Amino acid sequence: RVQLVESGGGSVQSGGSLRLSCVASGYTYSSYCMGWFRQAPGKEREGVAALDSDGNTSYADSVKGRFTISQDNAKNTLYLQMNSLKPEDTAMYYCAARKGAQFCRYYNQYLNYWGQGTQVTVSS
Repeated sequence: RVQLVESGGGSVQSGGSLRLSCVASGYTYSSYCMGWFRQAPGKEREGVAALDSDGNTSYADSVKGRFTISQDNAKNTLYLQMNSLKPEDTAMYYCAARKGAQFCRYYNQYLNYWGQGTQVTVSS
């Protein structure tokens, strides 16, 4: 059974940084797509960043240059380094994954496995 567990969220002031982690278990695909998504109150869920098994990455324009998605295969962990945070980054952040690296883009939400989320709050 695949499980994704996020951590690292919290409250920071505008301009601050956070690093989110997503530990995957029961997940041994050689070809995969993983991503970070977020949902603010009253808004639809949106894609933030994606990474495939070939190391290709994809970012939403709103976070490009500020956020970095990466992975540590030895730890089965996906990361999202978030710098220069803004109040509009406030949301619940989710990691997600699926088998296969095709069409792995930040806006593609067709992923099979989702974590429970970690809250990020940025104050001005």
